[in-house]
Amino acid sequence: MRIISVNLNGIRAAARKGFFTWLLRQRADLVCLQETKAQIDQLFDPVFHPVGYHCFYHDAKKKGYSGVAIYSKVEPKKVIRGAKISFSESEEGRFIQVDFADFSLISLYLPSGTSGDQRQQIKYQWMDFLAAELQAMRRKRREFIICGDWNIAHKKIDIKNWRSNQKNSGFLLEEREWLSYVLDELGFVDAFRQVNDQPDQYTWWSNRGQAWANNVGWRIDYQMVTPGLRERVVNARIYKEQRFSDHAPLIIDYDVVL
Repeated sequence: MRIISVNLNGIRAAARKGFFTWLLRQRADLVCLQETKAQIDQLFDPVFHPVGYHCFYHDAKKKGYSGVAIYSKVEPKKVIRGAKISFSESEEGRFIQVDFADFSLISLYLPSGTSGDQRQQIKYQWMDFLAAELQAMRRKRREFIICGDWNIAHKKIDIKNWRSNQKNSGFLLEEREWLSYVLDELGFVDAFRQVNDQPDQYTWWSNRGQAWANNVGWRIDYQMVTPGLRERVVNARIYKEQRFSDHAPLIIDYDVVL
């Protein structure tokens, strides 16, 4: 089973850059998208409903903002759109889940706190909410795969300029400790690092300067899996040959039958 996850920073812009032409060649069983930045009624073109996939979108109420999606070769038993979170940002289109017989797949877009203190506090609220959700997942008798843009680089190996970013959202100590809690205490597995421990493996690059050309990036996109899938991770790579967004597609193969 192959899963591709990518933040498109605008699904229509990514389409113009050839994303869907590329996608149809990848033989992915499941695709998780984040930051679609479109309402479903704007996605009338067949390109946004690839042949062979069941397509599920969850849009933000605010136009041109956020939004997540999942494409699946197999029709899921259940689709859950939106997180059951108590504050108003629950309508930002950041969470969609599909359930299959033996596992559930989530496309997640955690908020960024880079625009100021208020958004950073909202990010912390989402982290608290998500920690409780992850705890609940571990109590269930099924496996989970949570794909998406978590907006946190975990360790020094996951960010090029770690020294100068220690006070910046996305690499704050509190954020990194929270991610360690998800992995070390709750038992989730960073599927990419399960099979690839190499440095300079990034999924996001700033549009400023020559960050992309010089590979000055951050690894903030993950596929986190429950422990039962740890040994089922076969291969993982980050696709960089073409650029569809400021993020790169994360492609992971699992020894699992969908």
